[in-house]
Amino acid sequence: MTEATRIKRVAAPLRHQVAEGLRDDIHEGHFTPGQRLVENQLCERYGVSRTVVREALRQLESEGLIQVEPNRGPVVVVLTEQDVEDLYRVRSSLEGLAGELFAEAATSGECEALINAHRHLETTLRTGALKEQVKAKDEFYESLLTGTHNAVLQSMVESIHGRTRLFRSLSLQAPGRPQESIIELQEVTDAAAVQRNPAAARAACQVHITRAGELALETLRQKDATEIAVL
Repeated sequence: MTEATRIKRVAAPLRHQVAEGLRDDIHEGHFTPGQRLVENQLCERYGVSRTVVREALRQLESEGLIQVEPNRGPVVVVLTEQDVEDLYRVRSSLEGLAGELFAEAATSGECEALINAHRHLETTLRTGALKEQVKAKDEFYESLLTGTHNAVLQSMVESIHGRTRLFRSLSLQAPGRPQESIIELQEVTDAAAVQRNPAAARAACQVHITRAGELALETLRQKDATEIAVL
């Protein structure tokens, strides 16, 4: 076990720290869809007790990232094409609403924060590493959701993001996708934070998520095709 995988004991509850570490490991491909998560191996990886690991596993189960199977225990969830279609359809509706509410409710400071978040995202998508790109997108969405002033919507969108983040990482590696994202999210920013046009902001968000959903399905189909070829 490397030092980097051990959990540092800080003020936040250990289970939150372990859940975050496990979540990141799933998103970054250290644990793959369908892989069984063995408690004693997780205890060693994160340097914590079984009780803490079980609490973290329950948290990720509630988020839809893992599921408990009979005779196998916890495994990383496997998403079907229908799952992906359903997730992105819901995400499109929710983020369309987020764009609309931001245009209606955001303060001038929150508008400036979204504009700055997009500038940072543009720079990162052009020159940054993949992990930095994903983080910059997370920060953009955080700015967008904050400006909605709707905690329920924010919680629901963050839950969806947790389940689709792996596809977000993979889609950013598709040829030309970072440039597409820059343009699409510039349209979101202009409509929501500059023009303050709720209908246009909703539409721009939905265009972006529809394209992201198409790429997620392409990614899943390519993965399935590769596995079939190997078999």
